[in-house]
Amino acid sequence: MKRVALLCMGLVMGAASAAEAQLTMQMSNGWSFTFGGNAHAFFTYENPGDDGATGSPGALTPAGGLGQSRIRTGLLPAFAVFDAKGKEGATDLGVHFGFAPQVNCASGVHDCFGAQIDMRQVYLTVGGTWGQLLVGRELGLFGRQNILTDQTLFGVGATGGSEPGTGGGTTLGRIGFGYIYPQFKAQMTYSTAAGRPFQLSIGVFEGASNGPYTNAQLPRVEAEGVWSAGNTKVWVGGLVQNNKSPLTEESATAFGGSGGVRFGGSQFSLTGSGYYGIGLGTTLMFNGVDNEGGGGLNPGGAIGGTGGSDDLRTSYGFIGQVTFTPAASKVTVAGSYGSSYLDAADNELDFKTENTLVSGGIYYQATKSLKVVGEFNYYWSDDDVDVTEKNTSWAPAFGLMLFF
Repeated sequence: MKRVALLCMGLVMGAASAAEAQLTMQMSNGWSFTFGGNAHAFFTYENPGDDGATGSPGALTPAGGLGQSRIRTGLLPAFAVFDAKGKEGATDLGVHFGFAPQVNCASGVHDCFGAQIDMRQVYLTVGGTWGQLLVGRELGLFGRQNILTDQTLFGVGATGGSEPGTGGGTTLGRIGFGYIYPQFKAQMTYSTAAGRPFQLSIGVFEGASNGPYTNAQLPRVEAEGVWSAGNTKVWVGGLVQNNKSPLTEESATAFGGSGGVRFGGSQFSLTGSGYYGIGLGTTLMFNGVDNEGGGGLNPGGAIGGTGGSDDLRTSYGFIGQVTFTPAASKVTVAGSYGSSYLDAADNELDFKTENTLVSGGIYYQATKSLKVVGEFNYYWSDDDVDVTEKNTSWAPAFGLMLFF
């Protein structure tokens, strides 16, 4: 009861001092409690071209329509984060809760009576000189560094569409425009000890349905290795998951690899990252028609399931990014170009979809905690059919982000 009372008192004090700094309280039993997070909102305007006709699976840019302005959450959700950490003997212990509330309703909806509150993180950690074990819900390992090094994480990127009833959550950023979203998933992950040049993480994750292959007898395995030295950071990752169809008993194995390199310091940086996968999808991992074909009968739907791995589509993508911060300046300028591609499965009608985003941003650190962001995005979806026009859209954005 004493610890609960101290935690509740910490929440009240945290609300009062959030504008100044993250709150950390030291408890009498040696544990510490921390409250931090961010709040933000962006004004966006999206203007899709009216001559687009790309409609292949995985196309993310609206095919056409009128321009629309919105006030909404960016790619990074607002976060309220609570941590408790302690040491018992030689063992480091911790618990973490991360709430991610949304600012906006879906497009065109006025009376939604409360924006979404997404419980993205719930996990415990057990660690020591041997490394750390994380158990619970946290960001996946595959492609994790690709999204965490993306400039649009502090902006908007691709908006996710302007049609009525869409865009009720965060924007896409570069999800589907350079990487697949790793998602916050239930896992048990071991990481080698931090503070060394190389850190390896490997975990087992709850398996997901993959089209008609709904049965996952074994968990998905994901891994990531990160090497950092001086101004250079290099990472590689991978995953593998096997599923079986309960109707045909055919099995299909999805797998992929990701990686990247970042070079630079506080004033200048260059970043490149990419991924390749079979049966992973092109936007959200294991997301229906993005990753599984239709047996050659219907390229837009997963009605197959008899070809095993021949049913799985190929996806790949990349990002190139540069940032520059003049000496003694509070302004950072960033630009990036990235694409994601989705190819037909071996047993379906041939197609290929491209989603590309060109993004430029200006990030002004007005105070220690307040960031002012201006961003311009131009993106498109295209296919390899000569008779269709690619879908294009441009989306400038302006927002304020307060971290505490």
